[in-house]
Amino acid sequence: MYYGMIKPCDIADGPGVRTSLFVSGCRHHCKGCFNSETWDFQYGQPYTEETTQMILKALKPSYIQGFTLLGGEPFEPENQIELVKLLKTIRKTYPQKDIWCYTGYLFDVDLKPGGRVFTSVTAEMLSYIDVLVDGEFIEEQKDISLPFRGSKNQRILKLRELTQE
Repeated sequence: MYYGMIKPCDIADGPGVRTSLFVSGCRHHCKGCFNSETWDFQYGQPYTEETTQMILKALKPSYIQGFTLLGGEPFEPENQIELVKLLKTIRKTYPQKDIWCYTGYLFDVDLKPGGRVFTSVTAEMLSYIDVLVDGEFIEEQKDISLPFRGSKNQRILKLRELTQE
């Protein structure tokens, strides 16, 4: 897996101050994508154990509310194998911090058993995520007034609440 960027102090991709990882690789190719360079699965640099350590160090300060995973596309099957390990480590190391994830795939269609990108680790990956913002960016539905999303079709799903119902 490759990644394009780590933002140690991000205030745009979830509440509070966050550490964000932008992974590489995306098959959606949304018109008007703000991060189209990350469509390439080889964009940026290889993800290594040192990358995990950088993220954990960035998450350490008490003013960091949580971690955000975006891209590219975190739920591309090629990315899930590495990312489930990262999310598990973050959850274990910082149980008080929240985890947000952005995906162009739909939670109740693509990320369920039998869905387009459901793999042997998808359910575990989802179990570590507090909030999932799902749905492709649709330029014709772009709305800059929406908090934490780019187009009206995208949903903010509080997964912890959904799994407790």
